[in-house]
Amino acid sequence: MPDSTPLRLEVSHLSRAFGGRRVVDDVTLTVAAGQVTCLLGPSGCGKSTTLRIIAGVERTDQGEVRIDGRLVEGPGVHVPPEARSVGLMFQDFALFPHLTVAENVGFGLRAERARKVQRIGELLEKVDLSGFGQKHPHELSGGEQQRVALARALAPRPRVMLMDEPFSGLDNRLRDGIRDRTLELLKEEGAAVLLVTHEPDEAMRMADEIALMRQGRIVQKGAPYNVYNAPVDKAAAAFFSDINVIRGISRGALTETPFGAFLTPGHADGAEVEIVIRPQHLRIDFDRGGRGPNPTPEDGTPARGTVLRSRYLGRESLVDFSMDFEGAKLTASVPGVFLPKPGTVLWLMIRRDRCFVFGSHGRS
Repeated sequence: MPDSTPLRLEVSHLSRAFGGRRVVDDVTLTVAAGQVTCLLGPSGCGKSTTLRIIAGVERTDQGEVRIDGRLVEGPGVHVPPEARSVGLMFQDFALFPHLTVAENVGFGLRAERARKVQRIGELLEKVDLSGFGQKHPHELSGGEQQRVALARALAPRPRVMLMDEPFSGLDNRLRDGIRDRTLELLKEEGAAVLLVTHEPDEAMRMADEIALMRQGRIVQKGAPYNVYNAPVDKAAAAFFSDINVIRGISRGALTETPFGAFLTPGHADGAEVEIVIRPQHLRIDFDRGGRGPNPTPEDGTPARGTVLRSRYLGRESLVDFSMDFEGAKLTASVPGVFLPKPGTVLWLMIRRDRCFVFGSHGRS
């Protein structure tokens, strides 16, 4: 975000423990007006607890939360949720079944009747639900209910929008379109958005910044491109996609492998290293009477493998190999249809510029 964009949400060194276990551990992040930050991580890593502390539903043990510079959570300070100017969206939508759509959207609005009616109508139009005002939640589809919940959360013009897995209850066919429309509307409203999700694809699709969380801590923050293409450790790389791992020993800043030598600077002589590559960055070539293609500077030395199985997934094909060296198992993905039969001998090469090198403990 531009430096001139004001910070709406500032979270500093939040910690929270339950039963002696730290669920949130020294979490720090900021979100600017109009920015979408995704708090991404596996179930149980502390994402939702962090969100609940920011919302004011949960207390923090340590740390501070500021909204537009105002301290709302900290030592001796706990501003209640309704006084924090935050909007909340959860996966169950939590619509009031006895209220109409219009009454649900206007539930949190504190305005004179004419302004209230105007704001409700404006939001229903923005979420493509004009004419639905007198319907009740049970008359709506899941996607329509989600849009009503979004309109209700946005109605009071919150400074910060907090979203906890808001799309997980939707049919996969609906999800992408609704996510895109939601993102467009959030940007229009100019709220700072903190979205909790365990789905890397959702974070990549929606976020300006991703904060990757693990065991209560944020282990990496950055733009989606950077977090994906420069993972901080092996676990971060594996969270975003399947990975292949080739192990070796670093000697003189080089590690010899069946795919040729890899530069491994920063690793001590004799240190075990792991070379990580995603399936889409393996190159497949054909067997030529027991020989593979010639080595190249970009792809290194080819290594021979035997097809175990191949699967067509629609946009791509996945091919599993048993390699000649050490009985290693590697998986390659190929755009479109490529379905070699089990037992077919093929050669694999590794893109040097697409590899990550980590120590045996999983960090670079």
